[in-house]
Amino acid sequence: MLELGTLSAAELVSWAISTYAGGFGIATSFQKEGMVILDMAARSDAGLFRVFTLDTGRLPEETYRIMETVRQRYGIHVETVAPLAEDLNEMIAAHGPNLFYESPALRAHCCEIRKVRPLKRKLREFKAWATGLRREQSETRAGVRTVEEIDGRIRLCPLADWSSEDVDRYVRQHDVPMHPLYALGYTSIGCAPCTRPVLPGEGERSGRWWWEQEARKECGIHFAPNGMVDRDAPVVNIR
Repeated sequence: MLELGTLSAAELVSWAISTYAGGFGIATSFQKEGMVILDMAARSDAGLFRVFTLDTGRLPEETYRIMETVRQRYGIHVETVAPLAEDLNEMIAAHGPNLFYESPALRAHCCEIRKVRPLKRKLREFKAWATGLRREQSETRAGVRTVEEIDGRIRLCPLADWSSEDVDRYVRQHDVPMHPLYALGYTSIGCAPCTRPVLPGEGERSGRWWWEQEARKECGIHFAPNGMVDRDAPVVNIR
């Protein structure tokens, strides 16, 4: 796979679509990066691909609006992935609906139930998937690989080495639809109770779980909540 290192982000997305066909999925919460990858895929003639999102049950209304925009603009059916009712019921019975405010451990538990477990179940349907991680986003993500194998699947981060200016430039050039919350000062978008606009001078992910002053800003999908990589992922040829 040594040739993958020479591909642009759009070429890498096209390669994955043609290589894995229906076994390739794009995971997105409809932030800028995910929308750029989705737009690249839609512009590719490499074949069919799938798009899915984690519907945690606590998403802002604006996320459902952009989901409908994606359907209308691209003709794409977005597959939604929800947490198991029994997991939610057990968690809420034990800790209440807003447990995430009580401690980093309980916030991580909520993310585990609403995001991590549903993603793991969904990924069983795919051979490869793409997500919008960028190295510039945070210290935690500085070592993100463009292509790697995790749990027997290929994970692509086509925008790993892109800057925020690169993302914004692509959005402007291709008139990519934007999540409505960006216009309100959000720079990272997740569940409604756990996300706020950033303040002047704050980092891109400072609006996530802002009450956790000392915690790393991760939910456990890509990294452990403490920001550490909790698995050994073999590199699949990349930069």
